[in-house]
Amino acid sequence: MTGMPSAVLLQADGGGGADMSFFIMMGMIFLVFYMLVMRPQQKQQRERDEMIKNAVKGDRVVTNGGIHGVVTGVSDDTLTVEIARVKGGARVEVEVARSGISGVVKADKADKADKADKADKAGKTGKAGKAEGGGAS
Repeated sequence: MTGMPSAVLLQADGGGGADMSFFIMMGMIFLVFYMLVMRPQQKQQRERDEMIKNAVKGDRVVTNGGIHGVVTGVSDDTLTVEIARVKGGARVEVEVARSGISGVVKADKADKADKADKADKAGKTGKAGKAEGGGAS
């Protein structure tokens, strides 16, 4: 019976090498996680912060609450955003913290998008009118 405890001790000594390979695998998994998840997210956050920091009068913005508007005033920590126009020319403006902005479209891009939307609407209205008129004849 004295031979059995020595066999158990010999088996226990062989398991020490597995600890190092475990740490190497965990390190590799962390490296892959960092490259695929954390690094792109940090880059995207930097771009978003830069975009909000560079917002100027005339840019179109979307708030975190989903309100769309046009920047009419800029200060260090806040933006004044026009969200509607009322009859008589009165403007509805809100002051929004820069941290409350989720997206910015630069003024020149916003103008192009508006023109494209108007052209699409005009094209659809013209086609619908012709189709209705043609069916009535």
